[in-house]
Amino acid sequence: MANARVLLPRIYSIPPHVAFVDALALGLIARTGGDKMALAGAHILLPNRRAVRTLTDAFVRHSGGGLLLPRMTPVGDVGDDAFDRFAGGASPMPAAVPALQRRLELARLVRAMPTGREAGRSAVEALRLGDALGDTLDALLGAEIAPERLKTVLDDTDLASHWQATLAFLDLVITHWPAARDAAGGSDGGTRTAALIDALVARWQKAQPTGLVVAAGVTGSSPALVRLLAGVMALPEGMVVLPGLDTDLSERGEARWAAIRCRADDPDMPGREGEEHPQHALKALLARLHLQRGDVQDWGIATPHDGPADRTPRVHAAMAPADAADDWHSNISDAVQGFASVRIVVAATPAEEAQVIALALRRALETPGKRAALVTPDRALARRVAAHCRRWGLAIDDSAGSPLRLNPPGTLALALVEAMAQGFAPVALLAVLKHPLVAAGDRRGIWLTQVRRLDRLLRGVRPPPGLDMVGEAVDAAVGSRQRRLVRDKSDAATIATAAAGDAEFIDWWRTASIALEPLAALADRRGLITLPKLAAALRQTGSDLAGDALWSGTAGRALADLVDQIEIDGASFGDFERDEASALLSALLDAAIRPAWGGHPRIAILGPLEAQLQRADLMILGGLTEGSWPGKPAPDPWLAPAIRTRLGLPGLARDIGLAAHDFASALASPQVLLTRSRRDASAPLVPSRFWLRLQAFTGGLSEDTALLALARRIDGHGQPAPVPPPRPTPPAVRRPRALFVTDVDTLIVDPFAYYARTMLKLSALEPLDQDPTAATRGTRIHDVMERWIGSGGGSLDRLQQITEAMLLEEGRQFPLLRALWAPRARRALMWAGEQVHAREQLGWQPLAAEASGELTLPNGIVIRGRADRVDRDAEGRLAIIDYKTGKAPTPAKVRAFAANQLSLLMAMAETAQMRTRTGGVPRGLPQSIQYWEMGGGKTSGKIVDALKGTPPITLADHIEAVLAQVTMMTSEYLLGDAAFRADRQPNLAWGDYNHLARVAEWLDLPGRR
Repeated sequence: MANARVLLPRIYSIPPHVAFVDALALGLIARTGGDKMALAGAHILLPNRRAVRTLTDAFVRHSGGGLLLPRMTPVGDVGDDAFDRFAGGASPMPAAVPALQRRLELARLVRAMPTGREAGRSAVEALRLGDALGDTLDALLGAEIAPERLKTVLDDTDLASHWQATLAFLDLVITHWPAARDAAGGSDGGTRTAALIDALVARWQKAQPTGLVVAAGVTGSSPALVRLLAGVMALPEGMVVLPGLDTDLSERGEARWAAIRCRADDPDMPGREGEEHPQHALKALLARLHLQRGDVQDWGIATPHDGPADRTPRVHAAMAPADAADDWHSNISDAVQGFASVRIVVAATPAEEAQVIALALRRALETPGKRAALVTPDRALARRVAAHCRRWGLAIDDSAGSPLRLNPPGTLALALVEAMAQGFAPVALLAVLKHPLVAAGDRRGIWLTQVRRLDRLLRGVRPPPGLDMVGEAVDAAVGSRQRRLVRDKSDAATIATAAAGDAEFIDWWRTASIALEPLAALADRRGLITLPKLAAALRQTGSDLAGDALWSGTAGRALADLVDQIEIDGASFGDFERDEASALLSALLDAAIRPAWGGHPRIAILGPLEAQLQRADLMILGGLTEGSWPGKPAPDPWLAPAIRTRLGLPGLARDIGLAAHDFASALASPQVLLTRSRRDASAPLVPSRFWLRLQAFTGGLSEDTALLALARRIDGHGQPAPVPPPRPTPPAVRRPRALFVTDVDTLIVDPFAYYARTMLKLSALEPLDQDPTAATRGTRIHDVMERWIGSGGGSLDRLQQITEAMLLEEGRQFPLLRALWAPRARRALMWAGEQVHAREQLGWQPLAAEASGELTLPNGIVIRGRADRVDRDAEGRLAIIDYKTGKAPTPAKVRAFAANQLSLLMAMAETAQMRTRTGGVPRGLPQSIQYWEMGGGKTSGKIVDALKGTPPITLADHIEAVLAQVTMMTSEYLLGDAAFRADRQPNLAWGDYNHLARVAEWLDLPGRR
């Protein structure tokens, strides 16, 4: 047996603390005896293209001059042409079905699922299930499990009814997939790779290759990869090099190894208890190769980039299975020494964690030649760190890249489709027109000027859907502006300049709408579209708006390829609802975009898999929270856990074991920083099980408090320095001599708000794309009452006709809101009509609706206003009525001179200073001022006497007091030199101008800074 053991093929392991690619490069240079031609004739099989690039860099570092690189081939990337060429060029099977074509075809099969509980799924859900179906199919093909076994499992396994239906459909899909695959003229990637491996191994058996053949870092245990590694080891100069195998053969090491339960080593094992262990995959691989741990030799090469040699045994001990970790408590002091160069940072939030990591990377660059890398599976954290690095001008290479949907071409494509799906609603439309790729170049400034004008025009209630409705809003706004200039008697030059600007604006909108028309005309009469039509419209509209900028660069070319493939292969997916288009396109834009160059040579962001074979002087393991590292096991929607066990497929915990191996490999680096966050925006975060295990093993690692403090100071706000309340004091000649009744209360309560709105002409912009507000609905109620009263009143049937006409108009644009609001509006208006008729029985007649008035105060200040309604009785007494669809001002507020509108309007009415469109309003004696609350809720309406209260006061006396108060205030602020103070009666309800006056700051309200 000893002689047989000596003759075994060579298999080696590089410990975790040794830099894998550097040791591999140095070892191969040493094993070829410095013969550069011998090294050039070697073949090295690596897991992926990233490993090829990393090993190339390692050869360059250690070449000592010129070097002919060996042939390096990735074997883990399914369908990689490099492996095809290495395997012999002539493939035994056709090329694999293109990824997008396969996704769409599988989604089509999912959409064809018989009706039942899964009926009515959306297009994007079908795509998601199709992707999961592809993963399941790949798992079965990779494990070389014949689809026919599914029927046996279905018959032999006691499953819930829904799993039986799902598995039956899965069997149906797998039965139909070969026909669809053959019709596409392709093959399955996993099956093709296995065929290539078998052909390669068969060729090796007939004619062994000359020179070294090395499989390095390949740890997959699928049958095809096992045959490849066995074939490599069977070669005279073949070698297999494994990363981070626990080669400790001591009693403790054997106990740890034995505690890892491996189905490949023990076929009768009922469960999958060992899959979460970092050594499980390597143990499964050795079992399938029929090798023992003692057969694996140490690579025996040290490099300048290695971590502490005593780190490796401590990492293996820290990650030991629970059954073999009983002696932790006796080795804590020794463990602390082994992790002396490992620090931790616990940040408050992910944003703070990203700041800490970016500072750590920046600090590492202060040491000449030092390399640092962030290792994390958290893509949001990686993007945050990259953004922080850009503040120092550091472009950081992210091995995972970023999804196409987050790159500018992808965001524009999504914005276009979202605008189409929303009927070109204002927010979605402006997102397209403001996109940085649209009209890029010299004409960008002119373009944005017109976009900003459209932005202001579309503020407020959303127009009806469609480009035509936006065009009508543009025409209406232009016409309104021209009429206003004529009404204000502007000079001819101003009118001509405005007309020229309006013409340019209309021409611009016509150009933009023509560019958007292909998307607008996309859906058929049923609202259904297809992927090829969507791609064609997207290509045409994107080119018209952005030109070559949309298709340039790495991301632009990727988008162009995707649009081209969708146009060619998308018909198989079938049609779908227009509303689903943006979500579907977002799912299709999931390809990772990696910049070809530009990253800093000494810092990088790596995924855990890429970091396994790489080494930096400082390795930052970020995002160590449960659900991130390790990630949450994704349940298989097609195969129940019991079915996977019966089929011999890996369990859902296998990914946890792989994440643990990645963590253990990176933990053995020279310097390590571990980071996590306490909570995110939604909830507290649970520390990673790896973090907790390491903390328990060491008794607590040292914290990098200096780094955390620096991160909190770098963007800290420091101590606030409150400013005094503003007191603008414009000269008297600039102060207005006229104001509206609605401004009087503002002047009394908040002079600064009056100054900002009236003199600075500042007004709050209405939100974009808003639903009808209470003010909008109130305006509609006022309009109905004005039409009814203004036309002479009449019957309640006439009021009902006007009401229904208004509701019909509202319903065309907002059918849901009409359905919700219409009953309240009907009740409120009918109540108001009944009150009008009841008052007529008492002798009160509506005298005028929407009557405008003007009043000159004793100091010469003119006050203007409009009354909702003026009533008069046979004795010549007047009543002013104000409609409120919300809550009316309380009588206490009116008596305290905080709501003076109706009193001032009555002063105008009693002196015959009011007019309607048809003539003047006769004078009369003041009798009452009322608010009619027309909410239409449980109480249809309510009449509020504005002066009700104790002690009783007459309306005439109150009007006299109001005029005195208003005269005093206007003399002080409009005729005098008083400062427009913000602190007279600060509006604690947070008005439109409180932020401008910084009210929260000088009032010391912490929640409003």
